[in-house]
Amino acid sequence: MTDVVLARKYRPRSFEEMVGQGHVVQALGNALRSRRLHHAYLFTGTRGIGKTTVSRILAKSLNCTGPDGSGGITAQPCGVCQACTEIDADRYIDYIELDAASNRSIDEIRDLIERAAYKPSVGRYKVFMIDEAHQLTKDAFNALLKTLEEPPEYLKFVLATTDPEKMLPTVLSRCLQFNLRPMAPETVHSHLQTVLAAEGIAAEDPALRLIARAARGSMRDALSLTDQAIAFGAGQIAEAGVRAMLGSVDRHHAATLVQALARRDGPTVLATVEQLRQHGLSAAGTLEEMAGLLQQMAVAQVVPEALDSSDPDSAAVQALAAALPPDETQLLYSMALQGRAELSLNSDEYAGLTMVLLRLFAFPSTQASAPAPASAPARALPLQATPREARAVVVTRAAPSAARAAAVAQPLANAPELPPWLDEVIPVEAGAAEAVAAPALADGGPVDAPPVDALPVDAESSLRTALGERWSLLLRPLAAAGAVTAMVRELAWQAEWVAVEPGSDGVKVWRLQVERETLRAAPLRDKLQAALQAAQNRPLLLLVVAGPARDTIARREFEARAADQLRAEQTIQSDPAVVELMAQFRTARIVPGSIRPVADSA
Repeated sequence: MTDVVLARKYRPRSFEEMVGQGHVVQALGNALRSRRLHHAYLFTGTRGIGKTTVSRILAKSLNCTGPDGSGGITAQPCGVCQACTEIDADRYIDYIELDAASNRSIDEIRDLIERAAYKPSVGRYKVFMIDEAHQLTKDAFNALLKTLEEPPEYLKFVLATTDPEKMLPTVLSRCLQFNLRPMAPETVHSHLQTVLAAEGIAAEDPALRLIARAARGSMRDALSLTDQAIAFGAGQIAEAGVRAMLGSVDRHHAATLVQALARRDGPTVLATVEQLRQHGLSAAGTLEEMAGLLQQMAVAQVVPEALDSSDPDSAAVQALAAALPPDETQLLYSMALQGRAELSLNSDEYAGLTMVLLRLFAFPSTQASAPAPASAPARALPLQATPREARAVVVTRAAPSAARAAAVAQPLANAPELPPWLDEVIPVEAGAAEAVAAPALADGGPVDAPPVDALPVDAESSLRTALGERWSLLLRPLAAAGAVTAMVRELAWQAEWVAVEPGSDGVKVWRLQVERETLRAAPLRDKLQAALQAAQNRPLLLLVVAGPARDTIARREFEARAADQLRAEQTIQSDPAVVELMAQFRTARIVPGSIRPVADSA
């Protein structure tokens, strides 16, 4: 061992040593071999995944002279010539690295442009590498654009950034962009094994897996955590020590919580949360560990062979995957992810954790549900009924295990109690079932409404009135013909015609009651009065007063729609196919709100 940290000691010095970035290595290698070189490269990606490393290897490839000094541009730099050794030691005069996080102003860029005017001192190419390029100011970017677009033939630009969205589009268009990907935990784990074997340090495999997951795709972070673990464990890396160092939750706690939630075992959930509190383990870390476990469970439920057979946790994941239905696995995974954001809203993070976990108890368990037989798979059925069509969605929930197939034969009386909202019926106002839609009238052409004096005027004591019926018959054709529109139509639809009174000079006065003050405005009344006079071909006077409006066109249309909805629901619920399906699957229910009446095809 040496005093050099692992991240620097094991930094790749050639493309062959690069880990997890095969797509970038292949593209750059082919470009170097074919001499199809771009003048500006942009490497993007999260921290610690090799952006600066790739830049240095590219600079060595461009300037390598080979062990005998006669080499040229190559995809495999020798590592022993002056250019290779000095670039590795960060002292090559023709390779300049600029940290834009601290050198972001236009003055630094102007200095860089001035240096670009001079040819390489010792190398074949001069390479300018700008790290965290997105932090350059707008003026600095603009000053760089011309040189970046048409640099001298001996100059190559390499830009690196963790946030390409902040880069100017004019800069992005001038660069050949490569996106370096976060490394999979398996890739990081394998590389750590290689590094520790070279260092001669004993390490427990579960401890390395913890470090690989904690690195979140960054190899540099993984090596830094490994250095920390070596110091923490006095030269050895043990699982218990790594967990204590990271403050991570034992996979056992996460598995215990998932098992308890699958059984709806509230006491065990509360007891486990209390254990986490006593041991000082993070509530957010608990949800993170559960999310990782649930993700593996979901994979095991769909593609069991995709799990890493060498991972000792795989057997436990398989067992839990069989204990929790797939739909509940997905639901609990979403709760774990969303719950982490909610923990900060509670002063007691463990109380917040308890609420997140108990949220699953609000949903019915599907453990006792019967699976759908192969001959009749659960599915959504669009149903049609006459004389007025209606459509609905009927859903079933299948249990995850075929071992529960015997439950199909049990009577419906033994099905588990379902939450009330699944059987909730949308209430319909009184009289809606008996409501009759207004007679259909012509949608176009001249309006031929009957004179009001030709209709009986005796009022009814019920909600529906004779004047209300006349008002509906008179105004619907006017609206269809475009004679009553916009707010004037709204006045007509929200008003109740309550009386016809004699006026001066034999002009009848029609009294309307409207609740909304804005609809009682004089301009709206005058426009409606003019439309009615033209339709009746006689003068009349509209008197709009404040008061409750009961028998209105708007209310009639609402009741007609409610009546259609009620008939549609009754038609669906009595449909033989629906009855048979709900009898076959004990938990099948018509999705509330999915029934919609459809107009007759005729």
